[in-house]
Amino acid sequence: MTLAIQISDPHFGTEQPAVVEALLQLVREQAPDVAVLSGDITQRASRAQFRAARAFVDRLGTPVTLVIPGNHDIPLFNPLARLFAPYANHRQAFGAELEPMAAWPDLLLLTVNTTRPWRHKDGEVSDAQVARVAAQLHAAQPGQLRVVVVHQPLAVTREEDEPNRLHRGTEAARAWSQAGADLVLGGHIHLPFVLPLHERFEALARPLWAVQAGTAVSRRVRDEAGNSVNLVRSRGRVGPRREALVERWDYRAASQRFEPVSMHRLGFEVGSDG
Repeated sequence: MTLAIQISDPHFGTEQPAVVEALLQLVREQAPDVAVLSGDITQRASRAQFRAARAFVDRLGTPVTLVIPGNHDIPLFNPLARLFAPYANHRQAFGAELEPMAAWPDLLLLTVNTTRPWRHKDGEVSDAQVARVAAQLHAAQPGQLRVVVVHQPLAVTREEDEPNRLHRGTEAARAWSQAGADLVLGGHIHLPFVLPLHERFEALARPLWAVQAGTAVSRRVRDEAGNSVNLVRSRGRVGPRREALVERWDYRAASQRFEPVSMHRLGFEVGSDG
């Protein structure tokens, strides 16, 4: 079993020290194989904020860490940097690759940079990105849980969040479902949920689930959702199915710990996709 922790929207520069320490404690206890940081790593994309984020990742100590940018990770008030070097500070902290991937016998993690310097908040996915991810999904092994990571969500649960949906997300969902994707992890709206995309979008080839995370450590929480992270446990191939457990863990101020609040057991038939 391979264990991934999804840490989204930490917004370093607005982090809460007690919550950071509680998250580090959770990682020590659960010992995930990989940490996935799904965007908005910083609040204002400054060098100091990226240095703080890098120090946090170093303290996590996970064997593998995948980091993608969010819209907050592009300079907002420096138009020259936004135009000519939008990811310079991100790359200095986390390396040149903006769409890293990782694989284990029972898990495939693919990431997509959905930010665009010419967009303030909105994200989009290009034809080339859709095709690249679909090709990687087609090449997956039969026992691998196939997970795609974006920043902006493919689907939302509340009308007020509709403007935050990923541009061309419907086309991406159809192509990635056809290619064998199981989960799409996202952030951006600071609202955790697990949602069956095959019940939202018409003509999906197979079940596909959206797994959204709240803000991990920032004080920028929504009224109805505090700080949270997701644990995704791949159980690999179990008979004719791939199985995954998706757990939501919320920070509780009373105990100063992250505690489990929900769990979804998801199964995916191994068919023509391998």
